[in-house]
Amino acid sequence: MSGTKDGELTALQAALAAEHAAVYGYGVVGGRIEEARHTEAQAAYDAHRARRDALVRELRDADAEPVAASAGYALPFPVTDSAAAVRLAVRLEERVAGVYSDLVRAATGRHRATAAEALRESAVRAARWRGGSVAFPGLAERSEATGSAGAPSASTSAAPTG
Repeated sequence: MSGTKDGELTALQAALAAEHAAVYGYGVVGGRIEEARHTEAQAAYDAHRARRDALVRELRDADAEPVAASAGYALPFPVTDSAAAVRLAVRLEERVAGVYSDLVRAATGRHRATAAEALRESAVRAARWRGGSVAFPGLAERSEATGSAGAPSASTSAAPTG
């Protein structure tokens, strides 16, 4: 993978960082979700762990040092009950979809195909959690998550807490 472009490598690192945050977030979701949806939360957790591990391998194959997970991440709101856990799951999937939409744009070949598949999977999970879908997954979320200058707003960033 020595032919990976800088923009593609940056997007792969961003996808890995998003997967780290999603794995952390689903740990929180799993602790608060109602029993009836626990299997769904576990499946999402497992899917994000698998994507995270695959991205680590891809980056190492490209002779890049994979971005490390933070010890903790700031949640966008308190998660005190099952309803909040569902909202967090939706938010996690929307954010991951947004990052994968960036990777689709930056990547070529199999990385692009893999990113498109990951985008689709996140959009489907978000729709299941939400109970409905959006027209262009990953795009509306990106416009809501950016300020006028295009930088992530403080309310949607996954800033490490420790």
